Amino acid sequence: MLKDMIYTGLGMGVVLKEKMQKEIQKLEDEGKIKKDDASSLVETLTNKGKEEEERVKELFKTSLREVIDELGLATKEDIQKLKDDLSKN
Repeated sequence: MLKDMIYTGLGMGVVLKEKMQKEIQKLEDEGKIKKDDASSLVETLTNKGKEEEERVKELFKTSLREVIDELGLATKEDIQKLKDDLSKN
């Protein structure tokens, strides 16, 4: 389910980017925006998208860590520490 949500989000991002580029191209073709301005707008929106992606990833990681802690699940670090402790004995 989580994988499906991630793929859906990525798919939506791709579709949105394509639509955005088409609309900007349309404005450029109609002379409502200059080519340099269009390029600058695409770059700005792309950068904002990347920043938002990073923010969402961090939020997701934090939320996932909280769920793992609440459920009391062992992490890789917990398991490695246990292995190390057992190998010492």
